[in-house]
Amino acid sequence: MIIDTEFNSAAQIPMKICVDAAKMAEEVGFGAVWKGESNSRDPMVLLSAMAATTSNIELGTAIYHVYGRSPITLALQAAAFNELSDGRLILGLGVGNPIIAGWHGQTFDRPLRRMKEYVEILRAAYSGERVPDYEGDFYATRGSFKMAFRPPEGGLRVWIAGLGPQMARLAGRIGDGIVVNMANPPMIRRIVEDFQSGAREAGRDPSGLQVVSKVRVSLSDDVDAARWALKKVLTFYSLQRGYSDTLTTMGWGDVVTAVQEAHRRDGFTAARKLIPDEMVDDVPMYADRDLAKLPSKLAGYEAAGSTRCVVAYVPNTEDLAGELRNYLTHADFVRTGHFSAAPSAA
Repeated sequence: MIIDTEFNSAAQIPMKICVDAAKMAEEVGFGAVWKGESNSRDPMVLLSAMAATTSNIELGTAIYHVYGRSPITLALQAAAFNELSDGRLILGLGVGNPIIAGWHGQTFDRPLRRMKEYVEILRAAYSGERVPDYEGDFYATRGSFKMAFRPPEGGLRVWIAGLGPQMARLAGRIGDGIVVNMANPPMIRRIVEDFQSGAREAGRDPSGLQVVSKVRVSLSDDVDAARWALKKVLTFYSLQRGYSDTLTTMGWGDVVTAVQEAHRRDGFTAARKLIPDEMVDDVPMYADRDLAKLPSKLAGYEAAGSTRCVVAYVPNTEDLAGELRNYLTHADFVRTGHFSAAPSAA
């Protein structure tokens, strides 16, 4: 399993710090650096800066939402980025949720059809050939669009975010991989089954496709402080449609309900206080003084079918650069590829 990383999972680390961290991540041996969208810093802007200061590490969007830009615009962005980075882009796409759709003045409906149309136009535009007029239910392109430059050789890797069985199957049919967020190994195993079924239905070999999971990490000599940082993320996901269902499926439905009620009544901080330590330890998160126990947790994700795992760092102090340096300095297991043991962070 390839180990990737992410620095801005909690959307609080300035871009220049992330760019410096990417150079260090490449030296450590991480496979890729990822960046999400939502309402945070734009992924392509940050990843372009990383591309300009690194040589080999892959750079991925997890996740760019289809509501934010037309598929033609994204094809142009992706082609330009791959030209800059020598083909290192992994384009992770997702349909988001009703809130994200609303930010862009759109309606969240028929996500499978929307994703299928988006990817069809995106791939056609990225090919560099003239795009025939396309009239879909959600997306259209007219006027025979054609890029004014040739995209880099090697094609575009499109990985689709999916949790439910239908989106997982669609990812297997039309994607090069699937990106799975906030799912533990039993859930990943189920998603992988659906993903591979979709691939076989389309006459594709599932073994050539990627399955990406994510584990959020926070380190501190005060483990309670590390857990408190991760509880912020867990509170956010407990309040989100889709992810709240995922957490419920993992056995934390009572906590999710209590968090939602407390948030409506008393606000975010009150809701955050209801997240138990046991929940942090059970879900795809890791809070500790060092990384010694992380490899054994990652082994469970590999056994469930994950071919890559994004270890996303979540800071718990104001020393953002210092925390990232400490995390990266002690990620020795990435170099060895061993997930059964790792050196303790002194």
